[in-house]
Amino acid sequence: MAVNKWVERFFGTPLPDGVVMTSFLFPLLYLLVFLVIPVLVMLLTAFVYNGHVSLYWFKSIFGSPYYFNPLHPSGFLVQLIPYGNQQIYLFSGWDFGVVINSILVSISVMILTTILGVSFAFVMARYDFPGKNIVRILLFVPLLVTPFVNVVVVQKMFLPNGLINWIFYQHLHLLPHPIWIEGLVGVIVAQSMTYYPIVYLNAYASFINIDPSLEEQAENLGSRGFHLFRTVTFPLALPGIAAGAALVGIFSLEDLAAPIVFQGSAIAKKLMSFQIYSSFVSGFAIGNPQMAALALVMLTIALIIFLTIRWYVGMKQYAMLSKGGRWKPRVAKPRPLQAAIIYLLVIPTLLITIFPQIGVILLAFSKRWYGTWPEGFTLSHMGSLLTQPDILRVIENSLLYSTVAIFIILLLSLTASYAAGRFKKARLAPILDSLATIPIAVPGIVIAMSYFFFFSTVPPFKGTALDPTNLLAFFPGAALILAYSIRRLPFAARSISAGIQQVHVSLEEAAINLGAGRWKALTSILIPMILLNLLGGAMLSFVYCMSETSVGITLGSINSTWYPITAKMKELITSAVGSANLAAALGVFLMLVQILAIVLANVITKQRYSFIGLT
Repeated sequence: MAVNKWVERFFGTPLPDGVVMTSFLFPLLYLLVFLVIPVLVMLLTAFVYNGHVSLYWFKSIFGSPYYFNPLHPSGFLVQLIPYGNQQIYLFSGWDFGVVINSILVSISVMILTTILGVSFAFVMARYDFPGKNIVRILLFVPLLVTPFVNVVVVQKMFLPNGLINWIFYQHLHLLPHPIWIEGLVGVIVAQSMTYYPIVYLNAYASFINIDPSLEEQAENLGSRGFHLFRTVTFPLALPGIAAGAALVGIFSLEDLAAPIVFQGSAIAKKLMSFQIYSSFVSGFAIGNPQMAALALVMLTIALIIFLTIRWYVGMKQYAMLSKGGRWKPRVAKPRPLQAAIIYLLVIPTLLITIFPQIGVILLAFSKRWYGTWPEGFTLSHMGSLLTQPDILRVIENSLLYSTVAIFIILLLSLTASYAAGRFKKARLAPILDSLATIPIAVPGIVIAMSYFFFFSTVPPFKGTALDPTNLLAFFPGAALILAYSIRRLPFAARSISAGIQQVHVSLEEAAINLGAGRWKALTSILIPMILLNLLGGAMLSFVYCMSETSVGITLGSINSTWYPITAKMKELITSAVGSANLAAALGVFLMLVQILAIVLANVITKQRYSFIGLT
């Protein structure tokens, strides 16, 4: 059979091969239809005014002080105000308009999480001290995702009668007055305490993978202490740290939990994510191109963060000549001053950052929480998970949506990783690899907004069960499954791609040379050898589907019958007749799901998997 140059050029095989072509075309078409085209539809909506191509909606954003006010900010960062019979420091934040507020919050969270994550990672990677194993376990706690409820606990921690003032004002007397955080400062603190483990995981992996001979050579040349860290250790660990910081910046941009919980302060509402979300709950999103324009502004900022970090890291050479060998990471006993810093600063800071998760558990088992600590003990809230019909229904809904999404994610991840990894010379390979990676930089609220415009305006979907404006027939579960499969694809794809890279292509080629077809070689050789990667990636993606927030509380909250867990948690937190305790019980359920997934992933894969899926 003659060689087909077009097939070889686009698919990397000299002859047409159904398995290879399907491996390219299935994920490409899926991502085009449910990621690229919806974003383009939103793009067209944002650039049309009165039937003509126009920048009107973008001008309405950047020309309005409400959205863009860089020169004359209002508000205050901190102010001493009367509170009862005393004075307190109220932290709120300056108001530069919705767009700049979002950027400043994102940058602030990136800086704070990098400081926290790098500090914890360096201590754990470089020092051996009594209690280190306990600290290692405690560092696992902040990884447990409990949407909304952990932010409620953070808010309670920083009230005038909260835990922070109880420790630092009443007992340690380190504060001249109690402190109270609200507004943008509250959002920054809550997001920093939530997202710093992402930087920690990446930084820790980077530190333990540094060739110790490089630091030893620097020490032989006279470098010591912070100078050694600044000039050798930190630059070598920068790729992992930068990757974590970039993702934190994107997650901060799209976060809705903190702005919703702190919305009692008007300035906390002036963030892009909250503005787009509020357009959904108010019905204002219907035919509103200004929100489409705002979503595109958010997407542009997220992509700039993502691509800038990749470009900066790619500018420099981080390879180590002896990386292929084996070495023992540099671990030393801390000196007295270093031990003092670890025990008096690092560990107390860690204990404060894990209290939100501990507080979720306390809230789930308490009768009330008015002051510093929860009061009373009850099992009624946890019991409601099994006895209350609407709670049972949202759990069943989330399990159903996440399970179906995982099957789609596995198909997409396997085909995309196989095609892009095994046929790298194909012209479609880099396109597919980019499309499979880019969803990690696309905020969930942007996907929700693009799906809203896409399914409500494109003829094949308009008026169907996917059309959010068709309230009588709309089935949120279908839209959520599609959104989950797109948003959580990179996590499973990374795991599967790593597995494929570890299986030499010669094994498949040998099977094909002995008469096996491509499909037989794939199913009998490759898939069995990467099965652990498939299972590990599937479980980690499943956890993230269960706790998906942005899409869940927008598209998922249109019909209460089909609520996912996060939509119900948001309702319980914000509704006048809701219950933070019941929301906390759902948070505990999500914690148990996450713990089970981590344990199974570690047992099945025989290695320590990053829970965030980044290292």
